[in-house]
Amino acid sequence: MADFRSSASTLVLDDHSLADGLITLRDCLRWAASEFHLAGLTYSHGTTSAWDEAVALTLGALHLPWDVDPGVQEARLLPMERERIVALVRARITDRRPLPYLLGEAFFAGLTFAVDERVLIPRSPIAELIEDGFQAWFPEEPPARVLDLCTGSGCIGIASAHYLATTEVDLSDISAEALAVTRANINRHDVGRRVRAVESDVFDGLVGQRYDLIVSNPPYVDARDLTIMPDEFRHEPALALGAGTDGLDIVRRILREARDHLTDHGVLIVEVGNSDHHLEAAFPGVPFLWLEFERGGQGVFALTAEELEAHAASFH
Repeated sequence: MADFRSSASTLVLDDHSLADGLITLRDCLRWAASEFHLAGLTYSHGTTSAWDEAVALTLGALHLPWDVDPGVQEARLLPMERERIVALVRARITDRRPLPYLLGEAFFAGLTFAVDERVLIPRSPIAELIEDGFQAWFPEEPPARVLDLCTGSGCIGIASAHYLATTEVDLSDISAEALAVTRANINRHDVGRRVRAVESDVFDGLVGQRYDLIVSNPPYVDARDLTIMPDEFRHEPALALGAGTDGLDIVRRILREARDHLTDHGVLIVEVGNSDHHLEAAFPGVPFLWLEFERGGQGVFALTAEELEAHAASFH
């Protein structure tokens, strides 16, 4: 990505000159970036700029890896390759569909996951914790059992199984449609021996199960933010986004019930995004540990089983 960015420039091609003008990959990159910039797209699903979006689209359309040699920019494209790139650019602009849905996959924690409109597009900063093996809480031995609660595509739990080679992982979600995508990703990464998908409304389908680590990226968008979200977000399942007036409907349930599903030395990690201020206002006496991330991101807290137990009265 960094090498491609270094060659970014503006080049506007008229639509009727595309067939003749878009010859190399570099031509497509420049044209796509310019079109995205003019269209005023929102970039929140894996990229942060028009140029990054153009790189992701063109490489994805050609099934090229992110770390491909930048020299490939000078490669001449076949007519069918150019047509596919142009069609994807037009769809991205016209429909405002997030790019991962157009390509059918998204990157998370260095891995690729199948995605479509049945699941949220992976983008959680929790990826950094996974890549580090949750070392801050498990410095010597990895957690034996992990629960990815409200799993969606399964990205958090499957990536955890990838980086923690001995850990058993449960992936739970209320949506049967989402779990179909989850199971496809379990097969994609060949982790079915240690990873299972469970249909569950928060903890209702996990009676008697205990975990060393519960990680969750639940719905947490408050009512106001839900009404002003850019069009790109409206392609994602509403069930995976909104959670009441303050965005905490699901998080409150997690806080009330998590202790019963954690081992005595277990840890709960939950992403609440922009609803972090609502959470602190609702539970002023709870010692939420707000995590910091090198690659950006906010609104992720950790609580130990001991802390959940000590503040149980606050959650009821």
